[in-house]
Amino acid sequence: MKDISKYQGIIPAFYACYDDEGNISVERTKELTRYFIKKGVKGVYVCGSSGECIYQSKEERKQTLEAVMSEAKGKLTVIAHVACNNTADSMELAAHAESLGVDAIASIPPIYFKLPEHAIAQYWNDISSAAPNTDFVIYNIPQLAGVALTMPLFREMRKNPRVAAVKNSSMPVQDIQMFKMEGGPDFVVFNGPDEQFISGRAMGADGGIGGTYAVMPELLLKADELLKAGKVKEAAAVQYAIDAIIYAMCACKGNLYAVMKEILRIRENLDIGGVRKPLPNLFPEDMEQVKKCAKMIDEAIAKFC
Repeated sequence: MKDISKYQGIIPAFYACYDDEGNISVERTKELTRYFIKKGVKGVYVCGSSGECIYQSKEERKQTLEAVMSEAKGKLTVIAHVACNNTADSMELAAHAESLGVDAIASIPPIYFKLPEHAIAQYWNDISSAAPNTDFVIYNIPQLAGVALTMPLFREMRKNPRVAAVKNSSMPVQDIQMFKMEGGPDFVVFNGPDEQFISGRAMGADGGIGGTYAVMPELLLKADELLKAGKVKEAAAVQYAIDAIIYAMCACKGNLYAVMKEILRIRENLDIGGVRKPLPNLFPEDMEQVKKCAKMIDEAIAKFC
């Protein structure tokens, strides 16, 4: 049976780190990686949605991954999202990621044009072929990608022995159960929606990958610890606190990632820049709400951790 322990746990989505001019900052990327190591999370998911990948060039994404890997050095499981909106660029990023020794590569389906499932399977298999010694993670996020991972497509992809996991960000928790049942005990399913981490884990998810984990990893680690100990009510209470924080962060006018980067600046003295246009940065009127969110995190950690 395959050892999947390196994927079991809390895996924050890695944020894009920019300098004051809006360029990729290698030093700030390394600093964020060290932050995650210090917090004790299982790994990081690099160059995905939270990493603003669709607004970055191939070279910038390579630069980010290289900086992360220079610090991770076996201390973190590293999953590199390599999808671009064409196959050739995606394969180039996949080969680059494998050359750095990542644990897995991941990919959303092609976006914009609605492709038939056989074309989506070909896209994913082509990407996987460029990293023949690396696990492949299917990223199912139909609400943004515009296409869902159906069971027939999933079964087709399972013919590829490198397909090791699904990062499931669809909202129905039932989807986690279906992929886990079909994939078997040594196939990994990650819970994607942060707001339902506990329910996803209870349904069979091996771990979670989430965009809000970075600002409150202590709470996610505690929720997971409680659930594993069979303390479901206590775990649910932590989940409620997590959700309240998420809803409060989403109440700002600026982009959610801009909010979370400011929270890291306030709570951790960690400056990783703003967000890249067309994502809107913070507005002056957001600051009161951002400070409220930071306080909510402090209070929840004091209460539960």
